[in-house]
Amino acid sequence: MEGVVGMKKFSVVSLFSGCGGMDLGLTGGFSFLRKKYDKLPVNILKAIDHDSKIVDIYNLNFSHKCEVKDIVELSLKDIPKHDIMVGGFPCQSFSIIAQNPKRLGYNDERGKLFFEMCRILREKQPRVFIAENVKGILSANKGEAFELILSEFRKVGYYVKFQLLNSSHFGVPQKRERVFIVGFKDKKSFDAFSFPEATTLDKPRVLSEVIENEKTIDEKFYFSQRAVEGMEKTKHAKSMNKGRDQNINMPCNTVGAHLAKVSLNSTDPVLKINDRYRMFTPREVARIQSFPDDFNLVPSRSANYKALGNAVPPVMMWHVSQKVIEALHNKTTAL
Repeated sequence: MEGVVGMKKFSVVSLFSGCGGMDLGLTGGFSFLRKKYDKLPVNILKAIDHDSKIVDIYNLNFSHKCEVKDIVELSLKDIPKHDIMVGGFPCQSFSIIAQNPKRLGYNDERGKLFFEMCRILREKQPRVFIAENVKGILSANKGEAFELILSEFRKVGYYVKFQLLNSSHFGVPQKRERVFIVGFKDKKSFDAFSFPEATTLDKPRVLSEVIENEKTIDEKFYFSQRAVEGMEKTKHAKSMNKGRDQNINMPCNTVGAHLAKVSLNSTDPVLKINDRYRMFTPREVARIQSFPDDFNLVPSRSANYKALGNAVPPVMMWHVSQKVIEALHNKTTAL
């Protein structure tokens, strides 16, 4: 991004920060698969997440520190004035199993977290927010759940746009579809904003570019012969349903947060190399999510898998963030 030097820096508050996928994408200044993603003019003033093990990963990778904090307990006076708010609010209350869309979220502790985000937006009124969620949120309760979400964001004073984006269209070696919701206080900035155009639609980055040399893989990542035999007895054995072994010449299927407990009878992606099945290593999952190799992980495999599986791909977030910052400057061409 040209012209960043000397440009006004936008202050940021990050909610539901996780291990920092959104925040890394928003700040930029990293490289992935030999491509540089320039530093963006932002300064993160405050970041919070409730999971201390995942916060440990965040704090290994940023000069500022994420706080272990439940958003429900976050006092408004402890939140600094800021320009940009980011957060991937928990989606469980807006899932396809929700039963009462008219009261959606109010009866569920996790649903209240979304309304906490709205509480902060209502009081602090940042210039823009960027929220992210799963694809299923669009169709939950025949679309009524998503309409409620958009309505709440508008009620607290924002012009809102949303779009379903596929990370494989933006240089990420993963077919991860996520909904981005962007809200602006200013109509001029809202009108100037458009979601990024795909950069790798016709030539995606593929799994073979990010998997490790098989000679370096520890035996603990391979499935036992017993597990393979159990899978082969299932009705899905021949069709290899939507998970299981991946074509390494294509982007990976979506990685999830429970990869530490992946099985061959689940829909989680696995590798089959030299006729042996194995799970992905934490570093491979980080790469599939577009985290650079200098992004530090912790010794705990389960903590890494959970954090990385829940993360927003930094490269995809960088593309969205670049367009948001462009709109804040009320420009219609790249900075």
